Amino acid sequence: MLEISQKLSRLAEKTGQLIAWATLLMVLITFAIVLLRYGFDSGWIAMQESVTYLHALVFMLGAAYTLKNNGHVRVDIFYQKFGPRGRAWVDLLGSLLLLMPVCLFIFWASWNYVADAWAVQEGSPEAGGLPGVYLLKSLLLFMPALLLLQGLAQFLSALEILRQPILSNEAGD
Repeated sequence: MLEISQKLSRLAEKTGQLIAWATLLMVLITFAIVLLRYGFDSGWIAMQESVTYLHALVFMLGAAYTLKNNGHVRVDIFYQKFGPRGRAWVDLLGSLLLLMPVCLFIFWASWNYVADAWAVQEGSPEAGGLPGVYLLKSLLLFMPALLLLQGLAQFLSALEILRQPILSNEAGD
């Protein structure tokens, strides 16, 4: 179980590393847009839309990496005071009862929207815009899928902690 959890977490880690490069690319393109607009009174819609695409990519695909590294906002008034077993219970129940159902709902609710975009190979409504809006909309399926996998990794990791025998100093958890 722990091995599966680690493999799933590595997927989130690799995705996060890829997203870091996308973030750098987004900054460089934004700099080029500003330089072209104010320095040369020039610009391209596709270049501006590429920043939007990269921004969506960073946030949608970076969610699982953020979850893996405990970067999401969490009300941890109690969590920070819990021991390993108490935290494992919160992670296990949070993954099972909150994260996974929400991810499944987002995936289910987005399916037809994304399928419709793929059916017509939806492109930008702007003249000179990027043609792959259907690819951008596909992130609505990738995000919950990656979050679901990381949630499963978190669930399995918590389950592994809970399967270990209780030590006397953790009895209060």
